Amino acid sequence: MPIENDTVPTPVFPLGKALKSRKFTGTVWLQWLVEPDDTFNCPAVNVTFEAGCRNNWHRHPGGQILLCTDGAGRYQERGKPVIALKPGDVVKIAPDVEHWHGAAPDTAFTHIAIETNPKAGPAVWLEPVSEEDYRTEPEKTG
Repeated sequence: MPIENDTVPTPVFPLGKALKSRKFTGTVWLQWLVEPDDTFNCPAVNVTFEAGCRNNWHRHPGGQILLCTDGAGRYQERGKPVIALKPGDVVKIAPDVEHWHGAAPDTAFTHIAIETNPKAGPAVWLEPVSEEDYRTEPEKTG
């Protein structure tokens, strides 16, 4: 059963706090699962995007892994096709690869974002994703 409205799915993990930021187009909810620390060195956050929400282009100096858990999402690396994401997909993003990810236009999307090699530095945020890039028909995943 949806939590807030018909476009936000019931998450496996707590929905967390709503965030509106210039780094996102739309509303996103964040719930830390593993806080950044020196013991585990593996920050992980549950991220739920409302339908149509995506983050800006950005890169992670140490890389990132996305574990898709609910809804329909999108992912794109700079200069490559948009990829459709579904629950069960795993996206491994190499260090410093410029990319964006978020929900499909009409469906919310949830993934767990794992920061790899966090000591390499924080995410570097770039410009918003254009409507043209976002609305490009995605390739289907296997």
